[in-house]
Amino acid sequence: MTSSTIRAWYLVHKWTSLVCTVFLLMLCVTGLPLIFHDEIDRLSGDAPEYGMPGVGSSGTAPGLLPLDEMMRRALAARPGEVPLFMAFDNDNPSMTITTGPRPDAPGSQMTIQVFDRSTGRRIGQEDESGVMHFLLQLHTDMFLGLPGMLFLGAMGVLFTAALVSGVVLYAPFMRKLAFGTLRTSRSARLKWIDYHNLIGIVALAWMTVVGVTGVINTLESPINSLWQRNELAAMTRQYAGKDALPPSRYGSLDKAMEQARKVLPGNNPQFIGFPGGRFSSGHHYAVFFQGDTPLTERLLTPALIDAQTGTFTAARTMPWYNKSLSLSRPLHFGDYGGLPLKILWAVLDLFTIVVLASGIYLWLGKRRASPAAHVREVESGGVAVPAG
Repeated sequence: MTSSTIRAWYLVHKWTSLVCTVFLLMLCVTGLPLIFHDEIDRLSGDAPEYGMPGVGSSGTAPGLLPLDEMMRRALAARPGEVPLFMAFDNDNPSMTITTGPRPDAPGSQMTIQVFDRSTGRRIGQEDESGVMHFLLQLHTDMFLGLPGMLFLGAMGVLFTAALVSGVVLYAPFMRKLAFGTLRTSRSARLKWIDYHNLIGIVALAWMTVVGVTGVINTLESPINSLWQRNELAAMTRQYAGKDALPPSRYGSLDKAMEQARKVLPGNNPQFIGFPGGRFSSGHHYAVFFQGDTPLTERLLTPALIDAQTGTFTAARTMPWYNKSLSLSRPLHFGDYGGLPLKILWAVLDLFTIVVLASGIYLWLGKRRASPAAHVREVESGGVAVPAG
């Protein structure tokens, strides 16, 4: 690799890293507790006692109350509101029912109630004022909504570019050194260069996966809007031009679920999107089913049921961009392999914090050095330290 090529890659690595590092540090720090959000939630509050433990709320076991009855109880607790979502738990009879002042209410106006479907008891209401919710909002969009999500997505793209350029520079830097070399007896700068490079290359695959999936996650709203404009519109073409169905004319949820199960047998319903929301048309219950294998349980297939008549309209697998979004979520937080994988994710998150912090330290130490001096540093394996 020529000196001019090294110089170009060095400048790419320098500026992409400098622009995104502070935001990446914030994401790593907030992401660390979010990896263990389930465990933290269990430790911070009493675990609810269910009437039928081990029975999923999405099932049809005897003793589970009808969906219509659960919805009646949820609306009774929130008079004047309309249903937006009903979500199920496949391991316990816990279910959530989301309501709002109108069918297209924004998230800030939604109320999420938690129920035990085996008893009909209202367990509580999801707390949006706690520490974990604060960290999730900061991690997701910095409290700026879609602009904040897209900005963090751009930082993720820069992070990916910094990783690629770092790998390119790693090859000439390590040309005369054995892998894993740590020259701890030399200068502090040389020692931290070696730490930065070693930890970075060890955690490279993880950082790339988390960075790319993070970018995909920030595109959730555009992806869902694209699905609604294309796939959902095609599935409900016969309803085009009709006025949206008012909540007073919604039919039986149990009848709709029965029809949906006939169309997609053997799958478990994950949630129901109500008419007028971003996951349904103005006329349908959208019953989203997840697969029955470890791989397909992350992929959703919607069955559209006419909310007034209870008749089946259409069912279609999600397009590739929605599948990418569904698969990126568990990869990003490591919540698909139990506690051991979460611990691994946390360790690699700490590695990334060290890489980012050491990168800032190295830049601050020699930020006035010329690009040519940094090229010599790369070519010499760090021995030719640039002058300050």
